[in-house]
Amino acid sequence: MPEMSTQVELLLLMASAACACAVLGPFLVLRRVALITDAISHVLLFGIVIAYLIFKDVDSPWLFFGAAASGLLTVALVEALQKSRFVKSDAAIGLVFPTLFALGALLLTLCVPKTTHLDVDQVLLGSPEFGVQDLFLWNGQPVIAKGTLILTGLFVLNLSVILLCYKELKLSTFDPALATVFGFAPVLLHYLLMSLVSFSAVAAFNAVGPITVVALFVVPAASAYLLSDRLSIVILLSVVFALVGSYAGVWLALKFDTNIGGTVATVLGVLFGLVWLFAPPRGLLWQALQHWKKRARFHELLLAIHLFQHEGTPTEADESALDGLHRHFHWPPDVLKKVMNRAILRGWVVTTPERLVLTASGRIAAQTAFRIPVKQTE
Repeated sequence: MPEMSTQVELLLLMASAACACAVLGPFLVLRRVALITDAISHVLLFGIVIAYLIFKDVDSPWLFFGAAASGLLTVALVEALQKSRFVKSDAAIGLVFPTLFALGALLLTLCVPKTTHLDVDQVLLGSPEFGVQDLFLWNGQPVIAKGTLILTGLFVLNLSVILLCYKELKLSTFDPALATVFGFAPVLLHYLLMSLVSFSAVAAFNAVGPITVVALFVVPAASAYLLSDRLSIVILLSVVFALVGSYAGVWLALKFDTNIGGTVATVLGVLFGLVWLFAPPRGLLWQALQHWKKRARFHELLLAIHLFQHEGTPTEADESALDGLHRHFHWPPDVLKKVMNRAILRGWVVTTPERLVLTASGRIAAQTAFRIPVKQTE
């Protein structure tokens, strides 16, 4: 088990990555381009290799910008294929990112000297344990992991852009045509958003790996979307889910000695599953409960309508008899008993020794169902 200081550094690193990614995630989910993060996180290798071939320095900061540029190139190529109308969005992503990813791997094999150390496992999988060892020094003293500092800065940048351009981003997300009419330039806003996504992905993937980067962009936002329809609330909840998943994932990974990035992604998936099951109003169990309530109310209303139709007619005694109602409705006796009990609790019917009698509120409910004007009684 690592020392407490290392645990805190891991938590800070993962939390900063979670916030930087999660604050942008709702816009990606709502724009239906969530999978573009998977493409960007995989083609970074292409940009890194190209930047290395230009500057011949594995420690050059231009590798960071080369990786970010490859992300923007991916977005531009996907957009171009979509606008051609010959390829749909999912197919466009499926065409672009395997091509650039494979090209990056090929260039790495053919053009980079064997003596040059480019850690492919680090590029593809990520390792927060090594990320916290690369410390930022102040007056010769280690202060904080460089990855944490960079990702925290990107979170502040992302949040600042969202706050400054919130109205424009919101309108261009939900109605690009109207945004164009108002002069908000949705295309420029889209590439501004994708630029932030690219830089955040580049900064995060080295620490947490591409799979976890995708999870941090998409899963918290998808979970938040199930809980609210307000964009501001969705953004806030997305960050909260990302932080909770990061903390729980790091704690579980350290406790059971498992991969940190994979554990965080798994915890986020579990959180999404719980929200998907229980969240009002979109959770599966919540919807099932609402469906059951609607069905139960429909049966109660059907009973009230049946009694109302036969009220005051020669067949009223037979049609409302307790021992014969199940024959008229073709319901099993136990089902009819449950419907009667719920209707009684609702105040729509009362029982006599021989039959059911409709109350005033039950009569109003039946009349309302038939759109019959209800007479006011003094």
